[in-house]
Amino acid sequence: MRLRFLSFVLLGLFLGLSLACTNESPDQIRQKTAEETAALKRESKAVAEGVGDGLSNKKPVDLNRASKDDLASLPGVSARQADRIIAERPYANTHQLVSRRVLTEDEYAQIQDRVVVNR
Repeated sequence: MRLRFLSFVLLGLFLGLSLACTNESPDQIRQKTAEETAALKRESKAVAEGVGDGLSNKKPVDLNRASKDDLASLPGVSARQADRIIAERPYANTHQLVSRRVLTEDEYAQIQDRVVVNR
């Protein structure tokens, strides 16, 4: 809801500035407004879908069993790091990613809530 409101505010500012700073005809301004509104609608939909995907993807990844693709799908984890995680298996706890120098503390902080170790 906030995103939609913000989008309309930005659109209004854009239109106000366009009207104040242009010598275009009203038809040209209407056409540009229609194009910008359509683009804004597409972008808003993409953002909403991304948020929905992010919220629905809460299943934790098991460091001892996950595939390379599952590991690489974690935020900030590259394919190379995923290979390294697999090579260092098995893990007794998730923080061993840091103690074994597979990930930095900052990289680990990004994923610590999304990984588990099942024995």
